[in-house]
Amino acid sequence: MRKLIHLWLVLGLTLGLAACDPNRVFEKNTDLDNNRWAVQVKPAFEFEIADTTQRYDIYINIRNTLSYGYYNLYVKHTLTGPDNKRISQLLHQMLLMNPQTGEPQGSGTGDLFDHQFLALPNQHFRHPGTYKIVLEQYMRQDQLPDIMSVGIRVAKAGEPKK
Repeated sequence: MRKLIHLWLVLGLTLGLAACDPNRVFEKNTDLDNNRWAVQVKPAFEFEIADTTQRYDIYINIRNTLSYGYYNLYVKHTLTGPDNKRISQLLHQMLLMNPQTGEPQGSGTGDLFDHQFLALPNQHFRHPGTYKIVLEQYMRQDQLPDIMSVGIRVAKAGEPKK
């Protein structure tokens, strides 16, 4: 019995340490009502930046079902700084499925797939404080079915490749 408890303790500790990501500054996902992303739904995420000497990568997270009717997804982001001034606003095309074969991209099993798209690489924040990013779906459909959740991830940028 003692060995079994010890095994579970070691397994839990190992999994806990593996889940730690020292580069992650912020990550949050928002579930969408009825697995639909309506045009008027614009999830907003606020994150703190303390180190203005560091560069950061900002990712957009998407979770969709296999029933999603398109191979791509257009998402517009708007990033504002602590002074509420707009820093950037870009439209991103994200490939959720291979356009040729229809095979799902991303990671997942069954009919759920998770994607993480690098939206703003090597971002420099000039001032410490609270930054805000708002995401909008930019497809030609008011109610976009089979998008389950969206989110962002902010991580310290890695060393540039040589």
